[in-house]
Amino acid sequence: MSIVLNITCTCNWCELWVSRGQSPAPANVVALLKSRNIQKIRIFNPNPDVLTALGGSGIEVILGVWNENLEELASNATAAARWVNINVTPYKSSVKFTYISAGNEVIPGPLAGNVLGAMQNLDAALNAANSPIPVRTVVPMQVLDTSFPPSNGKFSDETAATMQGIVGFLTAKKAPLLLNAYPFFASTGDPTNVPLDYAFFVGNSVGINDGSLHYTNLLDAMVDLVYSALEKVGGSTVDIVVSETGWPSAGNTDATVENAKTYANNLVSHVASGQGTPKRPGKALETYIFAMFNENLKPAGVERNFGIYYPDMTEVYHVNFPSS
Repeated sequence: MSIVLNITCTCNWCELWVSRGQSPAPANVVALLKSRNIQKIRIFNPNPDVLTALGGSGIEVILGVWNENLEELASNATAAARWVNINVTPYKSSVKFTYISAGNEVIPGPLAGNVLGAMQNLDAALNAANSPIPVRTVVPMQVLDTSFPPSNGKFSDETAATMQGIVGFLTAKKAPLLLNAYPFFASTGDPTNVPLDYAFFVGNSVGINDGSLHYTNLLDAMVDLVYSALEKVGGSTVDIVVSETGWPSAGNTDATVENAKTYANNLVSHVASGQGTPKRPGKALETYIFAMFNENLKPAGVERNFGIYYPDMTEVYHVNFPSS
């Protein structure tokens, strides 16, 4: 089976730009990405300097929409067309857009009701502009109300109606759902039942059985929980892309450089194997590592320390990305 490189870095430059004196130049970051054979990235908003630097690079880009823009985009088709004309049209000939992400982790929450409308209006605007880039949204594990076993996964009462509409849209478009999944938070929140080796893809002694399926790592179990939830609302054909996962290198007892390095490198090996999850065996799991850089604008603690690189572009730890 051929292996497609799906391990990539979630690139949170948009927040780094305002970190005084620490922001690497966009062109230098693009050169770094290419030197590491990182072929796909995700950026959280349409920063024109970043998009310009990415032009002609061949790097594929998930482009995010600010959460606070969702209400206007959902209620105003003209606003969606304007967003496309400003943030996509000037770059579409030189930047390889993979998806447009209508919001990040707004379900559940007060903005959740705007997501589907924003997706629909952006989709129509992109098609009208002859830029048929698929539109998606990013959800956290909190859209579920169960965590064990994976076959019991279902959307919570709060999110079920919203997710059913979104799943219908994705099904019709033959498109994936973007999922942020962090074994770190599950493990540190319940270390007795979720030991580190299970989170680190070395959980042979603590694997779990779910009917005929056997799980040896937590990320597979988390993804299959969402697959089970999708199946229960008619989304059995919807794939999942892991749009964020990672391990912090500081800010918590289990957040160390060595643990972050172990998680990232074992994740790379697992995903690059193409083995998929127990519910989707043999289906390579496209996965984005959060994040490229540590950043100083988030709250003190682990949130600042998910980066593979420091803002001066030196490594926090080394990740063995496949070379081809």
